[in-house]
Amino acid sequence: MMKILLAAAALMAAAPAMAQDASQSPVFGSVTLSAGFDDDPLQRRFRGGGPNNAARLPGACTGNVGTAPDFRVTYAAGSAPLIFRSVSTVDTTLVINGPDGRWYCDDDSFGDLDAEVRFNRPQSGAYDIWIGVVGRNEADATLVVTERP
Repeated sequence: MMKILLAAAALMAAAPAMAQDASQSPVFGSVTLSAGFDDDPLQRRFRGGGPNNAARLPGACTGNVGTAPDFRVTYAAGSAPLIFRSVSTVDTTLVINGPDGRWYCDDDSFGDLDAEVRFNRPQSGAYDIWIGVVGRNEADATLVVTERP
């Protein structure tokens, strides 16, 4: 029995720790939006990237990201899609921890090395967002939040 417990403890210690912590306060603030929000598209400029490799997260995440979320959107869903985009002069990615606790990631779907994560049937709740940067630690980027395709 002791050997089994020691083996289990060794396996847990060897598992990579996730550096992204959605429980931390977002570095660049937060916003509360309801379906049909007036300021569509919402845009926030900040410095994306960080020291952590997003590839350690579940799914096809890429890019270097910070530990705390860059931004948090608390959203009251309606029937429209909810779309997140990154815009930058460098290759950016998006890493989002959704209200369901799942990780959603993208690299290059918006074109020109920018990312897009689209929720066709968004849930109400908090979306914690990291803008990742490929090939460097940090870069200026703009987060775009919209319900318009």
